[in-house]
Amino acid sequence: MNSAAAPPAIDDGEIIFEIPHSFRIYRSGRVERLFEDVLVAPSLDPATLVQSKDVLINPSTGLSVRLYLPPAATSTDSKLPILVSIHGGGFCLLRSSSAIYQSFINPLTAMARVLTVSIDYRLAPEHPLPAAYDDSWEALSWVVGRGGADDPWLSKFGDFDTVFLSGESAGANIAHYLAMRLGREGLRVEGLMMLHPFFWGEHRIGNEGEEAKERKVQEAAALWKTVCPATSGLDDPLINPVADEAPSLADLGCRRVLVCVAELDLLRDRGRIYYEKLRESGWGGVAEFLESEGVDHGFFFRDGGVKTEELRERMINFINNLSIPISDEV
Repeated sequence: MNSAAAPPAIDDGEIIFEIPHSFRIYRSGRVERLFEDVLVAPSLDPATLVQSKDVLINPSTGLSVRLYLPPAATSTDSKLPILVSIHGGGFCLLRSSSAIYQSFINPLTAMARVLTVSIDYRLAPEHPLPAAYDDSWEALSWVVGRGGADDPWLSKFGDFDTVFLSGESAGANIAHYLAMRLGREGLRVEGLMMLHPFFWGEHRIGNEGEEAKERKVQEAAALWKTVCPATSGLDDPLINPVADEAPSLADLGCRRVLVCVAELDLLRDRGRIYYEKLRESGWGGVAEFLESEGVDHGFFFRDGGVKTEELRERMINFINNLSIPISDEV
């Protein structure tokens, strides 16, 4: 009697895709994250006296947010601005509970005197884009649609009329997407802060053409196509908001924008062009630009020095409407 042939064995050890120091994908489909990410529970931070807690928004997808409440909440009668924060990590790393992220959010929350809502979106490649965009929009809608008013912290201390968006790297990309969607729906938040935004494109610009950066250039392109397999390409408006086919930046749904880049960052010129195109678009808001000299991508997560303090101060001033727009920095 003939028996059916056994299916070929899956070689889990064969790596079919890898971004060094980030993640690997095996032929079996297993994803291995190489970045050592330490997750921390919500707590009272003894250094800043910021309290944090987690709130589940969508049980079916696991979407949640981590709320950060500054000590100023109980020492003032005024409502606090709400900062909706979106972490970076190439759409595939970090969580809202990552220690490296919380160490940045706690002092910002305390010093800016804001109530921070950090979005814990689903990560690629297990959950390819647009999952992160969809989760972030659902969380933002929970805030601006007053769904968050059921939460005692937000209802008691949050000013729903003064909402800011902020993101780092991939999180800045998502924050831009949210602001554009707000604009299309006739909605507007007070401000958008984008730190070292992860934008890309089909044609190389600026320092992307340097031979020494070739490996990083290839990784950036490969990463996008991996986290967003349904993409139309590197000029997809999701990754290239200034592409010819991208919606006009004039539709951005916020009153003010702060774009921050780093001098040594491969993504520097993409952020610079975004700022320039925004100012040329006919958008009616106020745009600001900050370039941190002598530092690389996401330096503020690794270095607590002077440049990080300068960046944090600029963000605090922006939130409190103390910044002076500087148009000749680019």
